[in-house]
Amino acid sequence: MSRQRSPGKHGRTFGVKPICELLAFPRSSVYEYLKRQQEQIGALKRGKLPIVPDQELLQAIKHDLDTSSFVGEGHRKVWARLRKKMVVGRNRVLKIMRENNLLSPSRVRTRPPSVHTACIATDAPNLMWGTDGSKFYTIEQGWCWIFAVIDHFNSEVLGWHVSKYGDRFEALEPLRQAVKVEYGRYEANIATSLKLRMDNGSVYTSGTFEDELEFLGIEASFTMPYSPESNGIAERYFRTLKEQVIWGSVFQNLQEAQEAISRFTELYNEEWLLQRLSYQSPREAKRRYNFHRTANVNSTDLVSNQLVA
Repeated sequence: MSRQRSPGKHGRTFGVKPICELLAFPRSSVYEYLKRQQEQIGALKRGKLPIVPDQELLQAIKHDLDTSSFVGEGHRKVWARLRKKMVVGRNRVLKIMRENNLLSPSRVRTRPPSVHTACIATDAPNLMWGTDGSKFYTIEQGWCWIFAVIDHFNSEVLGWHVSKYGDRFEALEPLRQAVKVEYGRYEANIATSLKLRMDNGSVYTSGTFEDELEFLGIEASFTMPYSPESNGIAERYFRTLKEQVIWGSVFQNLQEAQEAISRFTELYNEEWLLQRLSYQSPREAKRRYNFHRTANVNSTDLVSNQLVA
């Protein structure tokens, strides 16, 4: 009745509202009745009804899956075969198959079990260093690289280097800086008690990089597959660097970026507080370690001298 037209010259439809007001009947009941009718015929959306009802399409999909010569096929191949027999859209086939659990199971890449112990910090300096690289953008040179070497004991940045290119030669520069700073010289087998943690990228697995580690006596310690946390000391430093310096900054050229990173690195080593170091800065934790170590050595020597005397 609501769709009937008035007998006047305008010929407009009455509509649901005036009819319900005239009959004192709630409109919500009318809409609920219409909704249930639409659900029964599988037409919840407004607009034209589909040419093929949902139930008929569902049966066609099941028949196609049962008669197919292959297993694990997705909705695209089902739709490609069905559209030769009926007018149906791919998204509608996907919807019907998803609602009825007919989609093929997703293929998840199998990963080896992780044996990471979640503890890579060391109890003393120069037992394990971590190294990594990251990219940043400059207006004049475009994308550039920064490499750094960080001590796993106190997260101190021992060496860093920025460059236009991110090859194996540039990645070696912060390592050479760190060796000179910590060991006082650069020569063969100078760091035989040291391990270097790094990822499995082509830079660090190159022959040039491996030969340099062998020359210095450093043991290579690669991260486990799919376990970036096993290089978490270096990863965490680069996140801090990005948050404090790189993200939100616009560098005109490489020199400008180098100056900003240099200022931050010095500030980081001296003043950046780390929770795992009981809120000490990297160099403060190192100075405290050296102080206690010297005190223990002196006390041991004193006891030995007294026993000899």
